[in-house]
Amino acid sequence: MKTTKTKDVKRTQRDYTLGFKLSIVEQVEKGDFTYKQVQSHYGIQGRSTVLVWLRK
Repeated sequence: MKTTKTKDVKRTQRDYTLGFKLSIVEQVEKGDFTYKQVQSHYGIQGRSTVLVWLRK
């Protein structure tokens, strides 16, 4: 009898469009979301990704 093991697959680095980044930054600056809420809502993996966008 064969058993199959499932491995957790990590997602690779994603490139986000400028329009997407700007809409995320706008939502955080308006106060609609915190940067952590935006990360979880849109599935952005990097811990500091949104913070870097906000600084720019």
